[in-house]
Amino acid sequence: MTVRTRTALATSLVLAIAAGPVAASPVFAASPSLTASAPRPDAKALRAAIAGLPDADATAALVRVAGTDGSWRGSSGVAEIGSGHKALEQGRFRAGSTTKVFTAAVVLQLAAEHRIDLAASVQDYLPGLLPDSPPISVRQLLNHTSGLQEAHDDKPFAEAYEHRFGTVTPRQLVAASAAKPREFAPGTQQHYVGVNYTLLGLLIETTTGGSYEQQVSQRILRPLGLRHTSFPGTDPRIHGPHNHGYQAVKSSDGTTELRDVTQWNVTDVWATGNLISTTADLERFLHALFRGQVVPKAQLKEMFTVPQGIPLYGSDQPAMYSAGLTRFTLQDGTVGWGKTGGLYGYNTAVLGVRDLSRTLVYSVNSTDAKGSEMNKVVRRIISAAFTH
Repeated sequence: MTVRTRTALATSLVLAIAAGPVAASPVFAASPSLTASAPRPDAKALRAAIAGLPDADATAALVRVAGTDGSWRGSSGVAEIGSGHKALEQGRFRAGSTTKVFTAAVVLQLAAEHRIDLAASVQDYLPGLLPDSPPISVRQLLNHTSGLQEAHDDKPFAEAYEHRFGTVTPRQLVAASAAKPREFAPGTQQHYVGVNYTLLGLLIETTTGGSYEQQVSQRILRPLGLRHTSFPGTDPRIHGPHNHGYQAVKSSDGTTELRDVTQWNVTDVWATGNLISTTADLERFLHALFRGQVVPKAQLKEMFTVPQGIPLYGSDQPAMYSAGLTRFTLQDGTVGWGKTGGLYGYNTAVLGVRDLSRTLVYSVNSTDAKGSEMNKVVRRIISAAFTH
């Protein structure tokens, strides 16, 4: 399965899932073509995919593959460099942009309750945050066709690390984006921009009168029994058992240091990427979502509908993002859906075929989680999960 990125769009079959603003570039680059028809998960191939950790690319990996033909789960690597402790298969991690799937699900629930009109202008719901013109619909936020620019450019790692304990508010992010000119007229192109989901988080709060975190917890986490999934708020720690995250940093003498980036205040990604979870919880959520147990059927269509007739921003490639998910195509033409996430130290994904005949959830403690190239361990996991 080859993969489209925003900067180098492949002409062959594609897995087009981007980490967006929580990663400097999409997580995936080109990888082998994959087929959807597999008798059962190939345990040997999956074990080989995560063998030998820690290495230069990752310090740990947690993987769950499931479907109608069986399931497989495994882990590799270490919980903490120098500790001698094996990676914790049930360890918690920063889920990054997979948070957006939860955000989109709550918005669609509110639409089902007739509390939000997806066709209505977000300026009507959140007056004063954006210029009144041009109007941007809630649906255009969901599927990244708003034309808004990202609030801030990605900082170099050294600068980001220096300010890792700082707090950024959602309204600060929206204000920074609102001050910039639109990239395009709403609805005419598609560009994956995290501030769209920052606005959706504020919309959830305004509509319900409760906090974004409370609404996700009440509507999704508790009903599904996702006991190990939470929001950290301003707390930089990951509470409970977890594997440490690291970023490879080159020194002036040419050597590479693994900098521990586990503790980080991620308020700058709020409703777009600050969820903490486990592979088991994310797998349960993915299966419940696809089965229609999270979002009512009428609104669930939004998550499996990509805008037609418009291109990705700055390219001639067609749109690929729906409400909260990204569409990818396997070699036999089977369409799949999923979402990736990338925060320093952690790459995550929830991927699956619509009928749940094959799903994949992974967390890889990548040493360059926000890099422009697909992590080699991630590449092997995807190939083993969908090819074998």
